[in-house]
Amino acid sequence: MTQVEAPRRVHIIGIGEDGLAGLTEHARQLVASADLLIGDPDCLAIVRDLPAPKLETSNSLQEIATQIAAHPEKNIVLLAEGDPLFYGVARYLWEKIGKDRFEVVPHVSSMQLAFARVKENWEDAYLANLADHPLEEVLSGIRSADKVGLFTTDELPPNRVAEQLLACGLDYFSAYVCEHLGAPNERVTAGELQDIAEHTYSPLNVMILVRKPDVPDRPLKQWGKRLFGNPDETFLQSKPKRGLLTPAEIRAIALAKLDVGPRSIVWDIGAGSGSLSIEAAQIAREGTVFAVEMDADDYELLRENARRFDVPNLRPILGRAPEVWTELPDPDCVFVGGSGRQVVDLCQAAFARLRPGGRLVVTMGSVDNVAECHQRMRTLTPHAEVLMINLARGYYQLDRVRFQALNPTFIVAAIKPLPENRKSG
Repeated sequence: MTQVEAPRRVHIIGIGEDGLAGLTEHARQLVASADLLIGDPDCLAIVRDLPAPKLETSNSLQEIATQIAAHPEKNIVLLAEGDPLFYGVARYLWEKIGKDRFEVVPHVSSMQLAFARVKENWEDAYLANLADHPLEEVLSGIRSADKVGLFTTDELPPNRVAEQLLACGLDYFSAYVCEHLGAPNERVTAGELQDIAEHTYSPLNVMILVRKPDVPDRPLKQWGKRLFGNPDETFLQSKPKRGLLTPAEIRAIALAKLDVGPRSIVWDIGAGSGSLSIEAAQIAREGTVFAVEMDADDYELLRENARRFDVPNLRPILGRAPEVWTELPDPDCVFVGGSGRQVVDLCQAAFARLRPGGRLVVTMGSVDNVAECHQRMRTLTPHAEVLMINLARGYYQLDRVRFQALNPTFIVAAIKPLPENRKSG
C-alpha cells in the first residue's frame, strides 16, 4: 500500500524594504532553505541573490493560491510586504487552502511603521486603502476621524489626496507622507495639506493625517439637505467637545416624540451647536424655535449653523436655563439635552410651562438621571415613557466592514394632560 505524503507547509514571511537584514535569524533560515520562493517582483528583487527558483506573481491572490496548490511537495516560502496578517495575503490563503498548510512569520507593517515614525498611536485610527475604496467614501470616513492612515495609489498619490481634502473643506489635519519605510532612503515629510499638495512622492508611501486640536468640523454642503435626520457631519460642531451633538438617529426619534408641527413653539434647552433646533425649525416653518445655550463657543456655532441652514424662525439665546426662559412664550414642545444633576429639576420646570397637550422629550446618558426623571414625570402625567437606544454605525476599515457603537442613550418622553373639561368635550 502506497502512503501519500502530506503536502509540506508553506511559510508566509513578511519582509520590508530593509530586506533580509530586517528579518529575524529564524526567518532568514526559512528563506535560505526554501525550494521555491514566491512573491511579487519587489519582494523577489530583495532575495535575487539566493539560489532557490523564484516564481513571480502579480497581485492576484487567486494566482498565488493556485501556484501553492500546484507544488505540494516543495518547501515553499511566500514573501509578502509587511505583516501578512494585517489585511494581507494570509487571511485569503487560509480561507482558500486551510490554516493547517501555513506558518506565518510577520514583519512590521508599513502602516505600523508610519505611525511610529510620526509618534502617534493608531488603535483608534481610521485606516483605508484607496486601491479598494472610492475616494468619496474615504473622505466621508476622514471627516469625523481624529487620526487617519491611508495606503495611496499611483492614481491617487498624496498630493492628489491633499488637493481633494482641501477642495472638500477638510483642512483641519496635519499631514505626513512616509516613503520607503525601513529602507536607507526612508523619508518622512510633515506639513500642512497645502504643502503636501505642491510636491510629488514615491509610490511606496503611507499617508498619515492627524486632526488639529480645537478646530471645528467644516460642515458638508447643504445641497439636498434633509428635513430631519441630517448626518452629524452636516453641522459645524466643536472640538474637542465633538460627540455632544445629538446623533442623527437619536435626533430623528426625539423629533418624532416631540411631534413638532408647522406652527409649533419649540424650546431646545442646552442646544449645543443646534442640530435638533435647526431640524425642528425646518419642520415648524410657521412657528418659532428658541434654542437656549449657555456655552459662548457653542452659541456661536449654533448661530452659524442656523445661517447655513437658512432657518430665520430659529432664535438663539445665550444664557442659563431656567432664568432665560421667563420671557419666552409657552411652548408646544420642549427638548432637553440632559446632563448634570439639575436636569430633572429643569425638566419639571419646563413641563410646567408646556401648553396642555404639549410634549417634553429629554435625552440622557446617565442611568441615575433617567430613573429619577422618568419617576418625576410619572407624578405629573400618566403619559410618560422611557426608551433605551443602542446604535452601532458601520464603517470600512480597509476591506472589512466594522461597527462602532454609539454610547447608549435614554429618552424620557412625556405629554402634558389636557384639562378635564377639554377631555370630556
